[in-house]
Amino acid sequence: MPIDDQLAAAVAIARAALDEATDAATIGDHVGVVEDGERLVSHHFACRKAGYTGWYWSVSISRAPDSDRVTVNDVVLLPGDDAITAPAWTPYRERIRPGDLSPGDVLPPDEDDARLVPAWSAGDGEEQTPDRFFAREVGLGREWVLSLEGRELAADRWQAGEQGPEAAIAQQAAASCHSCGFMISLAGPLSERFGVCANGMANDDGRVVSFEHGCGAHSGARLSRSAGAQKLPPPAFDTLTVDEVDNF
Repeated sequence: MPIDDQLAAAVAIARAALDEATDAATIGDHVGVVEDGERLVSHHFACRKAGYTGWYWSVSISRAPDSDRVTVNDVVLLPGDDAITAPAWTPYRERIRPGDLSPGDVLPPDEDDARLVPAWSAGDGEEQTPDRFFAREVGLGREWVLSLEGRELAADRWQAGEQGPEAAIAQQAAASCHSCGFMISLAGPLSERFGVCANGMANDDGRVVSFEHGCGAHSGARLSRSAGAQKLPPPAFDTLTVDEVDNF
């Protein structure tokens, strides 16, 4: 459908409406007209407002069928293709990352979080299921426990993280945590893959580590002979030659 000629020619009307809505110093030249619908167009004017490079003023006008009366519908400031705009809003839950929480912050789980299941169902320790039925009846114990899916997600995350076998410090270690005397065993299904480091001199002290992780603070680490203290020869006293000393 061709653009309405009468509306396309109504540049002066659009400019007059724009003059009423904003300071004339912020209005630039007329840069075009766009058809928005039947007997509905928008006139665009360049924007000279400070800080709005690439934006433009848009004045929407229309007319009724069989009428020559032009009606101004709206005056807005819009970003163009080269305009600097704020990034799309990202919800807080999608922006937060591990380590972002500060004292007093609250981050509740989603209502349908797949990592959690009711305490009476099979979860992080199936062997506790009979006790969970009793706990539910008397109101004791945890309301929610880690689901099987949540347990696997945690295990995969730990295995691929800084406490896993791919960490740079583990790649340089001579032995793994599985054989280290400082490793504390875990209970439950994860005990076959992970433990807790109890070496106060190690980087991972107090953290869950993969059996395949490792570091230089392994309980079986020993210094090589070249790295040990070297025994120096006894000092020699030269009583035959004369030391030359510069005169100052």
